[in-house]
Amino acid sequence: MSELGAQGGLFTGERLHAGDPLFQADLARHVFAYQYARELARGKRVLDAGCGDGYGTALLAEAAAYVVGVDREERAIATARERYQRANLSYHVCRLEELEGLGERFDLICHFQVIEHLPDPLPFLRAAARVLTPKGQLLITTPNRLLSRIENPYHVHEYVAEELHGLLTTVFPYVEVWGVWGNEKVMAFETERVRQAQRILRLDPLGLRRLLPRALVEWAYPRLARLVRRQIAPEARENLGARDFMIRKETEGALDLFAVCHCER
Repeated sequence: MSELGAQGGLFTGERLHAGDPLFQADLARHVFAYQYARELARGKRVLDAGCGDGYGTALLAEAAAYVVGVDREERAIATARERYQRANLSYHVCRLEELEGLGERFDLICHFQVIEHLPDPLPFLRAAARVLTPKGQLLITTPNRLLSRIENPYHVHEYVAEELHGLLTTVFPYVEVWGVWGNEKVMAFETERVRQAQRILRLDPLGLRRLLPRALVEWAYPRLARLVRRQIAPEARENLGARDFMIRKETEGALDLFAVCHCER
């Protein structure tokens, strides 16, 4: 399969798109956060900051008064515009530190599985604070570094709960960090995914992959991501959905961290 994936979306092994059964478990983990946020979005003006192909943005638009999805990648925005069309939904190419250029303010901002890609997240966080309404909220999800047992070349920095809380409180005075947990089926999938990936990584005991040119890494990563998932039994990777995830206040054993940021109570 080409990098355009099953439904025409940009596939990098990191950016997900709807419709690929190999990545159903990964997509469910992302969709869960959007489904949770959808209830908070009812009747509100919402920004999806780092929307990718737009599947989550469209979920938010089912409940919100108005939703804007932004991403820096023109190709991702073109796919989102083509695939998801609603009267209360729009997509724009926009860098995350330039949100004020949208000329709008929002009651809720979602920033899901993006902050780990930012070399310096502070310009985005400050921009988000400026475009939030006074009692607005910023929601963030990101992998919990304590549970990340496979290196990801697209992640600049992964966080533990205390570190993420400390970063966010430099901009937002009120921050809570919770955990996104998976049930037994999810954790079984994760264990097998890690096992299969580590089998491949054992072929490079000296870590020479870290010396490869970036272009070669970006060519290889999506192919290896597919290979890993093909080694997992279909019933273990295809029968997972958003229903298999939950939010708890505990973070230590969580797959993802879920942060809620407020400028005012």
